[in-house]
This record gives sequence, structure tokens and C-alpha cells, in this order.
Amino acid sequence: QVRLVESGGGLVQAGGSLRLSCAPSGYILGDYVMGWFRRAQGKDREFVALITSNDGKAFYADSVKGRFTISRGNAKDTVYLQMRALTPDDTAVYYCAADDRPFDSDDGSSWWPPIWGQGTGVTVSS
Repeated sequence: QVRLVESGGGLVQAGGSLRLSCAPSGYILGDYVMGWFRRAQGKDREFVALITSNDGKAFYADSVKGRFTISRGNAKDTVYLQMRALTPDDTAVYYCAADDRPFDSDDGSSWWPPIWGQGTGVTVSS
């Protein structure tokens, strides 16, 4: 069973930056769509960003567009989320996710992948 492992979370002041990383453990993914979701305390899990497997196209939630950047590493099954200009509203547990099905929508929030990580916490202090 594929297991995703996130890292890079932590505590940062408002306006700061963090970089999250995600890679599979004990498995090499092929052409998977990979991305990030987050869940703030008391709220539902929400889509943050995804990157397609074939052309590397990125989709972002409106709330992070222009501040967050998703990218793949040299190993295509590693994905990063560079977060800048963080605000307390970005405080959440961030989950990496993956899907071996192609993503063919124009709406990233419609993505609901079957493979998830355990999450890494991000806290932004004001």
C-alpha cells in the first residue's frame, strides 16, 4: 500500500514562509497527480493545490493563489509546497495526496484523490 510522508511543517510568524515536502514511503509512484489539502481546526478539509502528472500543470485554491507554489522534485513522485506571505488563516494540518487517475477538470477543488499522507501541522502566529 502506498504511503505518503509529509515534512516541513512548523511554527512561523505571519508574513513568513515554509516549504512542505511529500514523498512516498517504500514505493515508487508512476505518473501520479499529486497535491495538497489542509484542514483547519473545526473546519472541513479543503483543497490547496495540485500538479498534474503529464504536463505539470498547477491548480490552486483562490485563497492561496499568488502565495503558494506547488512543484515536483527531480523524482516525479516528490512534491513540494512553497508557502509565502503566510497568515494565521493558513494555520492547519496540511495533507499530501496522490492519484493515479489523470486530472481532466478545470476546477482543482473537484479533485478527491484516494491516497493520503498523515499530515503535517503548520501554525502561523500573528
